[in-house]
Amino acid sequence: MSATYPNTRLRRVRATPWSRAMHRETTLSPANLIWPLFVTEGQGVEDPIGSLPGVSRWSVDLIAARAKDAVAAGIPCIALFPNTQSHLRSEGGEEALNPDNLMCRAVRAIKDACGGDIGILTDVALDPYTSHGQDGLIDDDGYVLNDDTTEVLVGQALNQAAAGADVIAPSDMMDGRIGAIRRALEGAGHHNVQIMSYAAKYASAFYGPFRDAVGSSGLLKGDKKTYQMDPANSEEALREVAMDLAEGADSVMVKPGLPYLDIVRRVKERFEVPVFAYQVSGEYAMIEAAAAAGAGDRDALVLETLLAFRRAGCSGVLTYHAMHAARLLNG
Repeated sequence: MSATYPNTRLRRVRATPWSRAMHRETTLSPANLIWPLFVTEGQGVEDPIGSLPGVSRWSVDLIAARAKDAVAAGIPCIALFPNTQSHLRSEGGEEALNPDNLMCRAVRAIKDACGGDIGILTDVALDPYTSHGQDGLIDDDGYVLNDDTTEVLVGQALNQAAAGADVIAPSDMMDGRIGAIRRALEGAGHHNVQIMSYAAKYASAFYGPFRDAVGSSGLLKGDKKTYQMDPANSEEALREVAMDLAEGADSVMVKPGLPYLDIVRRVKERFEVPVFAYQVSGEYAMIEAAAAAGAGDRDALVLETLLAFRRAGCSGVLTYHAMHAARLLNG
């Protein structure tokens, strides 16, 4: 394109609000948001999380109420994460297979309260259930065993699907687990249960508050670098996504969010599939800290960052700011 001033004045279309709206390339609505919620034991419990200002763990009865709030706000899906009590954690994470565990009770409560008005995304990984805080089974040296872990993840996915989960989201990063879970879901008749794969999940420094929320931060022995991705790599992310799509994922996720927008863009352009991003706990906490310090306007920071995800190619974003953003967008 050849354009010269003053024949071309790019500021013309920015001069008025109606013109800016008409020429806007990227849109953001509550339908682009997924709201992560933490579940805890008890009745009538709201347990604030210190490292995540404004975020709480909710008992099952109040999780159902939050789901109703999401429906009213136009948020199409919530993501559940359990805070499993310490006495139910074990080396093998057996509580993940309990059909009456915290996650399954929360799913059923939300379905009873909301029916099909909202989607329920459930996390498939063993770190909320293991006594060592790793996402899978470990050997004597602390190495996470891939195939043995996958067998348990399949059982966990079937358990959640039977409880009523709409989207199974494996966050463990074991090789081959998407194919194994897809085959199991098909074999059990769960043909319409989606898989949103954490396809490119990085070994990030931004996860700390989340581990506080699910109660695994003080338990973790070692790190997760043998299965989560090296932050230096992007070609590897494309290989991970390709494998998960071939194995039966309906959509893929990049995690964390803002530091990895280049990965979001590359995945979207290469595969042309629904791509989601997780604006993780550390990202949320930084925005809240900036707002509290007077370093930026909270509402503007929230909406601008979410718009950035959409501009990069995201179909949707998992964000702890979902309800706040929905209220802003709904006016």
